[in-house]
Amino acid sequence: MRPILAGALLGVAAFGQAAGAQFTIRLAVPAGTPRGSAIHVAGSFNVWNAGGDTLARQSDGSYAITLPSSVRGDVAFKFTLGSWDNVETTASGADVPNHETSIPAQGSATWTGSVAAWKSGPSTPAAPRRSTASASVRVLSDSVAIRQLGRTRRVWIYLPPGYARETRPYPVLYMHDGQNVFDAATSFAGEWGVDEYLDSLRASDGRGTIVVAVDNGGGTRMDEYDPWKNANPRLGGGEGDAYVEFLVRTLKPYVDRHFRTLRGPRSTGIMGSSMGALISLYAALKHPEVFGSAGVLSCACWVADPHIYAYARQAARSPRRARLYFATGAFETKEGQPAADQRRMVDSLRAAGFREGTDVVSRIPADGKHAEWFWRREFPAALDWMLYAHPADSSRRR
Repeated sequence: MRPILAGALLGVAAFGQAAGAQFTIRLAVPAGTPRGSAIHVAGSFNVWNAGGDTLARQSDGSYAITLPSSVRGDVAFKFTLGSWDNVETTASGADVPNHETSIPAQGSATWTGSVAAWKSGPSTPAAPRRSTASASVRVLSDSVAIRQLGRTRRVWIYLPPGYARETRPYPVLYMHDGQNVFDAATSFAGEWGVDEYLDSLRASDGRGTIVVAVDNGGGTRMDEYDPWKNANPRLGGGEGDAYVEFLVRTLKPYVDRHFRTLRGPRSTGIMGSSMGALISLYAALKHPEVFGSAGVLSCACWVADPHIYAYARQAARSPRRARLYFATGAFETKEGQPAADQRRMVDSLRAAGFREGTDVVSRIPADGKHAEWFWRREFPAALDWMLYAHPADSSRRR
């Protein structure tokens, strides 16, 4: 665990409890919120854990939390009732932008705000949000069985326009946090607009890609996207290997049987952001014979430190290597820790034999943020390098 962030993850659950704390959040919630509800803050300081730091109810009916003194610099956050299915919204049910503030290097700071409504929550029901998914997107199933974990999950699929009128196979990209990939109506922090971009790419030069997006499990997200059990129980972990085996042994074979796919690793990629980036990196390192490339955007590598670094060095010695595209903002935190972690990971891979530009690309734009708009912007370049910047794979559908 990186020491610069570790203190934030020990955030106290009672206002004013920690003597050294210096960032206080005070929050008013909708009148319809049941008295017993647990109000959580998810932000850049706790890996956007929807069930993370808990605000304490105050005598006046408001909620508050004071975080440790290690939480300084630029921070962004949102409020939930414990999962992204119950994230805060506007009174009309629209997405709320991240709250952002800057905490001084010395002294204390207080942020005061309110929640207008909760998504699918106990406040006055809002009008359903309009779907923004294109006609190329459909839900493959609302309940695909993850037998490796004894759960089910919604899975989406994007098929290139004109797919039904053709016979040619396509490369496939697997993505996580499927709620945010195609549709603003299901997103909890904005959508990536993958379908709109791929529709436009198809129209401009004829290229097509099948995208398979798996919803996260809400309260099990941290567990499923980290192969290693974290020493801090609030960070979960430990189910990532089983989740990857679901992708490799269950989902990909199903997709290959039922759709026209280029099956080989050069035409099969995996991509995600934050914790989704961590599990994408792990999947490509463990199964380069399946995922020939990975898009690793704003990786929460520190959550799995030191395991993911040791695993990368070990995997790099394999005769088969996945191609890895990294991108993170230079100052996703004021101290630049995510960027430092990315440099450390890329340096580890280079030292183990990965070739810069050929096997690994690392981008650290100065304006990058830990946010969907940034990952949406990075998606085209990442996809192009992963699946199109080399001769196509010849492993066609049988």
